[in-house]
Amino acid sequence: MCCSLGGRQWTRCAAHRGAAPFLPTMALSCALRLLHWHLRPSNAPLSSLPGQDRGVLNNKKIAAKWKEKKKVREGCSLPGSSWEERLANAVTPLWRLPYQEQLQVKYESQRKILQTLTSRLEELGIDAQKPDGLCCPLRPVVPSWYEEFIRCSPLDPCLLFHEGGHWRELVVRTTSRGHTMAIITFHPQELGQEALATQKALLKEFFTCGPGAVCALTSLYFQESTMTRCSHEQSPFQLLHGEPHIFEEVLGLKFRISPDAFFQVNTGGAEVLYQAVRELSQAGGDTVLLDICCGTGTIGLSLAHQVSKIIGIEVVEKAVEDARWNAAFNGISNCEFHSGKAEAVLPQLLSSWEDSQALVAVVNPSRAGLHYRVVRAIRNCKSIRRLLYISCKPEGEAMRNFLELCCPPNPGKKLAGEPFAPTLAIPFDMFPHTLHCEMVLLFTR
Repeated sequence: MCCSLGGRQWTRCAAHRGAAPFLPTMALSCALRLLHWHLRPSNAPLSSLPGQDRGVLNNKKIAAKWKEKKKVREGCSLPGSSWEERLANAVTPLWRLPYQEQLQVKYESQRKILQTLTSRLEELGIDAQKPDGLCCPLRPVVPSWYEEFIRCSPLDPCLLFHEGGHWRELVVRTTSRGHTMAIITFHPQELGQEALATQKALLKEFFTCGPGAVCALTSLYFQESTMTRCSHEQSPFQLLHGEPHIFEEVLGLKFRISPDAFFQVNTGGAEVLYQAVRELSQAGGDTVLLDICCGTGTIGLSLAHQVSKIIGIEVVEKAVEDARWNAAFNGISNCEFHSGKAEAVLPQLLSSWEDSQALVAVVNPSRAGLHYRVVRAIRNCKSIRRLLYISCKPEGEAMRNFLELCCPPNPGKKLAGEPFAPTLAIPFDMFPHTLHCEMVLLFTR
């Protein structure tokens, strides 16, 4: 079983220290150890592991110091390293660095991504280089809100992992409202329905009447899965105990969250990110906002008061149900949400769009990036003059999207629309003590 902590608590637990008000998280960790023992197969052992100044690395001394620390960070199996250190290096490889150095490392990483984009654009014959060598200005990394809280907390974090057997994964999602949802993923192997029912009954008993009751779960879900990831449609999330949803507040709005709906794990950081999106969109009262890969509707609904209409598109059906509920609960009526793949919904939606109606697009895809047909539909829609691309992995498939958005018209690829140009990039440190950074990239034309 591996444990990944979602919601605001994930950030605190993945850092150096936890917080006194969040004692249930530590209790949850202890309860999970007991769960390992309680549910272990009789013929197989279980193993568990407890668990905004612009910074540029242009100083040789700092670079050498980072190089030395990088060796330690990458040496997850160095001789003499404790298993706690190896786990910390694997999950939060920047944990040894002071926080300002973490931000420097992340800034340089984002800068290299923009340098790559600049070079690729020049290969296409586009003169994109600005005085600083990048295709657009790069602002400093916006730091996490939780650093001071983490440092002041008296509690240490604890993560649990286990490989093999039936018990595959435990995801814990928590919110600032004190809600906790646990989702247990289970590989059925050759077990029959009776044996599965027994395991589900044991889980429910453990978390309601046994040692796990201290966790005070709001929701307990169980999913049988033979794949790395399964949607609710592929393999339903079965509610074993509690409420079907948990709730979070973002920028004064209340949001309902289903077990498979995407929701930013760092709520405070998400609020800063969404406020930046609001400002960069420059959307006015006559503007329609396209919220592509909208999840539970957080971005669109947070901008609903300043635009004429929100149109959201999301592939996860349960997330669309959440988005519609969120809109109704918050009294927002100038919105509509479409369920389906963006590459199927968006081209049809834009094919009959009036060119005179102003459109601003916000895209927040998974690491796989946008489907080519989505990029083509955006490029070929004259009404979209401003595009905000939010990416948790801009060096991955998103780079392909960036080039498709900015390349000269290509009749062979049916990219007839005027190309976009990168205008501004802002990285957000949503995941302190890790190498990951959220990038918001503004494209205009």
